[in-house]
Amino acid sequence: MKLSEIKELIKAEVLCNEEMLSMETTCAFGSDLMSDVLAFSCRDTILITGLTNIQTIRTAEMLDIKCIIFVRNKRPDESIVELAKEKGMCLLATRHTMFTTCGILYSNGLKGVDME
Repeated sequence: MKLSEIKELIKAEVLCNEEMLSMETTCAFGSDLMSDVLAFSCRDTILITGLTNIQTIRTAEMLDIKCIIFVRNKRPDESIVELAKEKGMCLLATRHTMFTTCGILYSNGLKGVDME
């Protein structure tokens, strides 16, 4: 699924790196616990979270995550957005809750990460 399709499905705003919307992704992982995010590995994953701090960007960087979706109308401050720009990450923000965001994407064919 392309990031542009995800953006439309969840009515998201692009916070940075809009040129990445043509990128494809195969799965998503939703969590507000960065330790849980670190416990998985999947290529082409997007991260769905409500955490807007620097640890979110650093965690995504370690796992080579190229897109983070912030839920519940959360917006990172400008320093976080700038770091994501530098690291080549697309940031999206949606008013939907994490549950609704995950549900919309899952029902449209985006797979979740298996923790096996």
